[in-house]
Amino acid sequence: MDVEKRVEAEMKRGWIGSRTKCKYHPCHFKGQDCTFCFCPFYPCGDPRLGREIESKKGEKVWECTFCLFIHRREVGMFAMSEIKRLGIESPRDPRLRGVFQSAVERFFRPGKALMVLGATSDAGKSVTVAAICRILHRRGYLATPFKSQNMSLNSKVTPKGSEIAMIQTVQSAAAGLKNPDQFMNPILLKPKGDTVSQVMVMGAPFGDYGVEEYYGEFVPGPGTRIVGETLRFLKDRYDFVVMEGAGSPAEINIYDRDIANMGAAKIAGAGCVLVVNVEWGGSFAYAVGTVMLIPEEDRKMIKGVILNNVRGSTAGVRAGAAELERILGIPVIGVIPHVDVFLPSEDSEAFRGMTSRGTGRTQVSVVKLPRIANFTDLDPLYMEDVTVRFVSDPKGLEGSDAIIIPGTKNTIDDLAWMRESGFAEAVSAMAGKVPILGICGGYQMMGAALRDPQGIEGRSPSEAAGLGLFDMETEWSEYKKKVIQDRGVLLETGEPVSGYEIHMGLSEVRDPPLFRIERYSGDETEGSFIRERMLFGTYLHGVFDKPAFRKFFLSFAEPGGGPAARAEPRDFDDAIEESIDRLADAFEENMDVDALIRIAEGGE
Repeated sequence: MDVEKRVEAEMKRGWIGSRTKCKYHPCHFKGQDCTFCFCPFYPCGDPRLGREIESKKGEKVWECTFCLFIHRREVGMFAMSEIKRLGIESPRDPRLRGVFQSAVERFFRPGKALMVLGATSDAGKSVTVAAICRILHRRGYLATPFKSQNMSLNSKVTPKGSEIAMIQTVQSAAAGLKNPDQFMNPILLKPKGDTVSQVMVMGAPFGDYGVEEYYGEFVPGPGTRIVGETLRFLKDRYDFVVMEGAGSPAEINIYDRDIANMGAAKIAGAGCVLVVNVEWGGSFAYAVGTVMLIPEEDRKMIKGVILNNVRGSTAGVRAGAAELERILGIPVIGVIPHVDVFLPSEDSEAFRGMTSRGTGRTQVSVVKLPRIANFTDLDPLYMEDVTVRFVSDPKGLEGSDAIIIPGTKNTIDDLAWMRESGFAEAVSAMAGKVPILGICGGYQMMGAALRDPQGIEGRSPSEAAGLGLFDMETEWSEYKKKVIQDRGVLLETGEPVSGYEIHMGLSEVRDPPLFRIERYSGDETEGSFIRERMLFGTYLHGVFDKPAFRKFFLSFAEPGGGPAARAEPRDFDDAIEESIDRLADAFEENMDVDALIRIAEGGE
């Protein structure tokens, strides 16, 4: 059935609302109106809802992938009622243009922005944004998370093949959105060294910048423009853009070049709330100091304070909140108790100093590489009967029931560190005794050779011998990053797996594969698996999220004769959803939500 006939069938069928029994529901957001799978107004030509792009054939076409207008309940009901009233039966009927204009006049309103600032790093900005997104979603609003500039090595691939920070995908789920996109995190900094970062723009590599070049050239030029464009784009599509700041808004050394905190808030015309982590101690001083360091003309943008992560009773903190309000002249709109949640960490702040997590019987040792990336791959293991140990010394591998070599931002440099520190020899000696898994860069290290003739991976051309655990060679022959979502099956069991690839370099693999990956162009095999030596390797990040591979891998590590995986392993996404709901419940019960919404609506 072609598109025109499909639209005619939808017009004849009438309004159906939210079609929750459809196997594709939701294809955009939970609670969406499903009356029109194919928009009767296409192409509307409204630049607030779509744009003209060039097709693969070089033709100009109207692209409205990110438009949600027709899926709003009130819009779907109104459009169908007008189509019925006017007796319109074909998408070619010119009267549809009038219906569209009436719908836009009645229902299109640019959204508002709310900025969540943190008095410090790890103040709880990310979880606060997630909680607010879920609360707004519960109240029937269409909300989206937004972080203009994020620095994180924990990234994820969107359905469209863009790379954004992991936490924005979690916040997107909190908002009930099916498909996170590059507009939610337009600038992502991935550290490559002490002063150099790879800058990702709209989900794709843009260039490498040192600190001076970034703030001197990128921020005042393309950075500011990109933030403005993406904020306008999102405000045209959502009721609320819930913005997350980065670090502290009171970084006075770069305040005039800020596009992550107050600078982004000014571009968006956002009302701001300041989040303070009470558990750290000194929270009142953090709150006062942060506000006082912000230039006076910008302080008025901060409309509320949230005291977060209170252990035990909140009564004592509430007593101090009144004095804080008097000092700052800003209301404390929430005193939030500590909530045990299971959410991925945004950055290495939560990882720094961590030596282990979990209290299970199975001891899974993770080599703590200097340039470790995407360590959120390990999070699903915490749901099992597992203790995950982050090992910085090869002696720490003693007593391991399984070993994981994780992803890295620089495979060759971290491989050199493995050799210098003694890890390479220690890990190789464990082959055949305990299961060993390499993920992405860790997988590349397990091969026979790594070649970078153009100096793409590091700063100069290089070649290195791998650990030799797999008959595999990897080469970086051109500056091209593979960024794709994958779905397939574990070949040993036929059970479903999913994940995403973010890596440079191509590998020639000669060992038996681990997975079969489904592709439109034809299925492919992926990874390496040598059963008799218990060696696993894969490019798939998030490979533990689905229970099949997690259970399979842990079945090779059975201390005391018992299985390491629980009898019925859970899907990681289900655990995330439960945590988001628990978090949102705590915020709703301990925060003045109406005041928060007034702060957001008071913006431009």
